Amino acid sequence: MSNNSISRYSPGAAATTVRWKIFIIMLLLGAINYIDRTSLAIAMPYIVEEFDIQDAVVVGLLHSTFFWAYALMQIPSGVLADRFKTRTIIAWATIIWGAFQAVAALCYSTFTLAIARVGLGVSEAPIMPSGAKLMGAWLTPTERGRGSMLLDGGAALGTALGAVILTWLIAFFGSWRMAFVVAGIGTIMAGLLAWWYIRTYPHEHPYINKAELDHITEHNPTSVESGKKFKLSDIKPYLKQRNVLALIGGWVCYSTVFYGLMTWLPLYFQKTYGFDIKSMGGAMAFIFLLCFIGQLTGGYIMDRWRNSGAKTNKVLHTMLAISAITAGVGIFLCANSSDPMLAVGLLAVAMFPLRWASVYWSIPSLLGAQKVAGTICGTMNFSSNLFAAIIPIFIGFIVQLTGNYYAAMMVFVLAAVGYLICSLMINFDKPVIVTEDQA
Repeated sequence: MSNNSISRYSPGAAATTVRWKIFIIMLLLGAINYIDRTSLAIAMPYIVEEFDIQDAVVVGLLHSTFFWAYALMQIPSGVLADRFKTRTIIAWATIIWGAFQAVAALCYSTFTLAIARVGLGVSEAPIMPSGAKLMGAWLTPTERGRGSMLLDGGAALGTALGAVILTWLIAFFGSWRMAFVVAGIGTIMAGLLAWWYIRTYPHEHPYINKAELDHITEHNPTSVESGKKFKLSDIKPYLKQRNVLALIGGWVCYSTVFYGLMTWLPLYFQKTYGFDIKSMGGAMAFIFLLCFIGQLTGGYIMDRWRNSGAKTNKVLHTMLAISAITAGVGIFLCANSSDPMLAVGLLAVAMFPLRWASVYWSIPSLLGAQKVAGTICGTMNFSSNLFAAIIPIFIGFIVQLTGNYYAAMMVFVLAAVGYLICSLMINFDKPVIVTEDQA
């Protein structure tokens, strides 16, 4: 044994923080995921002009291709996360989606661009179910609020950074195509970083010491490897349980709000308030950066409140209710504002607590279903992204029919109401019943 290993496993050695470094890497991957995902929305004004797209429905269809592929791969990706090493899945998925992001730069028609977006959706699909498995293996129950926010924090951070980075790259190169190539190469490099540092289970990591390993395993018996392999049909018994159905419904409604705004805000700002590319990028960055800050703040409050001894039902119901109500009211007021700066401010307020919904990723583990967390989270994400695929098309029809975005914004308000109702239906005092062959 090396001197370094002796030091790390010496009695009294301070605990390492490998688990948090892993989730910072997951935050980075999530951010890159959304930079690549958002790139189409940021570049859309240029693509519309270059490809001579006259119909808003075609724009909606282009946005939806990613979500159809991403949605249809969620349940298979969840099963993969329950069957294979999450480290391998995460690293390879990241490298492959980086390649598809770069390949999109070679597209010269809406059809080929749609195919590239399908490839992006398929390859990005395993990240979140695999991340949910990592969270169950590496984090104790009272750390999962922060873990959920880091795991899913890349959505808001990536959307904010994507607005800045993509607009800068497009301006610098004078081409959305070169911006896509640079983004793809950066993603591939992040995949190599994930392979180097992430491990599926704590005991596999070369840099963890005994103090941290004991902390994880003492509070989290699911941090050890299971020999159980799961099948696609294993999800069926869980679809009969109210908590799982409420979990899926709440995530669908939340995702309708977040992804609807993420895909349509650039054109909304341009068409409704006359924003140019720089103003649009600045507004998107401001709104989603505040959303990211709010997300981390929410995770900290949840964990601190639960550590004080408060009931999980009280903590999560209160936080999720604030999240849903603030989002719905903020979007409604924005839709009724004619002042562009006020509209940006109202959307920033609406988005600040919206991604407290990220705690949904930890709920299967909180409800005692860690062994099938990948499958349940995959089903949850499949359902939400199925709606995320439909929503851009639906919004495109509404905009084309009405000639404005008011009715579309009301759709997001109604989705926020659904998010509130479903969140309050989850009973955290009632564990998910795990079937005998999976226990």
